[in-house]
Amino acid sequence: MRSASPPPPGSPSGSRTSCFQPSSVSSEATVPIVEPADSCTGGYRCSDAPEPEPVELVVDPESGPEDKSVLTPLVTNGCIKYPGVERETWTRQMDFIMSCVGFAVGLGNIWRFPYLCYKNGGGVFLIPYLLIVLVGGIPVFFLEIALGQFMKQGGVGAWNIAPLFKGLGFASMVIVFFCNTYYIMVLAWGLYYLVHSFTNNLPWATCGNSWNTPECTEDFRLSLCYNRTAGNFTAGCHELANKRSPIVEFWERRVLRLSSGLEELGSVGWELTACLAATWILVYFCIWKGVKFTGKIVYLTATFPYIILVVLLVRGATLPGAASGIVYYLQPDWSKLGEPQVWIDAGTQIFFSYAIGLGALTALGSYNQFHNNCYKDAIILSLVNSGTSFFAGLVVFSILGFMAQEQGVDISAVAESGPGLAFIAYP
Repeated sequence: MRSASPPPPGSPSGSRTSCFQPSSVSSEATVPIVEPADSCTGGYRCSDAPEPEPVELVVDPESGPEDKSVLTPLVTNGCIKYPGVERETWTRQMDFIMSCVGFAVGLGNIWRFPYLCYKNGGGVFLIPYLLIVLVGGIPVFFLEIALGQFMKQGGVGAWNIAPLFKGLGFASMVIVFFCNTYYIMVLAWGLYYLVHSFTNNLPWATCGNSWNTPECTEDFRLSLCYNRTAGNFTAGCHELANKRSPIVEFWERRVLRLSSGLEELGSVGWELTACLAATWILVYFCIWKGVKFTGKIVYLTATFPYIILVVLLVRGATLPGAASGIVYYLQPDWSKLGEPQVWIDAGTQIFFSYAIGLGALTALGSYNQFHNNCYKDAIILSLVNSGTSFFAGLVVFSILGFMAQEQGVDISAVAESGPGLAFIAYP
């Protein structure tokens, strides 16, 4: 048996094609590879070679499990077509697990789930949430990973399995593009806060800075306004109600630099622009060498948020009012189960936090070995994702309980969703 020669002129680039005679095929061996079509016995080319009789190919049982990390060669009209480029695979299967954790577990778990849980009946919200996880979340999560693992293609190429729906792949790439531009900006805000946290005096802790207004106050505890005094500070309740926290003013007037409307563009914040550029550069160098290198980076990027959450929970649990915040987070309101909006919020949260429908899970799964147990991976990742959401709620509401007690207001007055929960509550 001889190895295949280079493809003849005119054959497609990226693949090689060989021709064989049906009489040379043995039912106890793999298909022999002979010379290209111009030197095949009989002078056949692959386009006009006669259709061979069906042949059963027997695999040697002692050769071990068949490796399908590369797509199996296609046999058509006596011709064997080989894939041109071998798909890279993860160094270890744990690399894939950590990559999915780092991708799917993110901001939606930290600043959206706790708010929705509190808003939709506390612990009662877990009932529709878990039901939709079992009915929709895990099956679709598994489907996307399995599709990429089987097709060995990303979010666009995987739809070659059904070319009619290939537009879904391109649509998902457009969505991913807009999501990336948004999340990169959020990371730039985080880097901005990280840099300022190394200063001696935290800029969001005090008033008197250039971006603060006369309404800024460091003592806005409404519970003390009924005594009309707060140490040396005297003010009426209506005056305290109009005061603003230095944390809020730093976020709105220093970081975001909010203007009065679209007609007022404002100036460019060069510090934040530098943070944005640095974030893009960091992301590029995390992926530029392929999955072999990325699989090592994710061990840091996927585990670091959990370390921070544990530290914040320990700190939040020691603050006064933390227990009341956690009770408020989990206190069930059974009347909410009858409201359709609760079930809608549970479904949208699962699809949002699981990153379903974006094509990214398909791309990550395409780097798996063909026989990888992606069903087990999907269940593990789903449990990690939902468990992180619940754990993040404990962290967030322990801090919100402290904030509510300090301000003398109900927790509902300080609980909110979106970036403000992260960049106002945590500082």
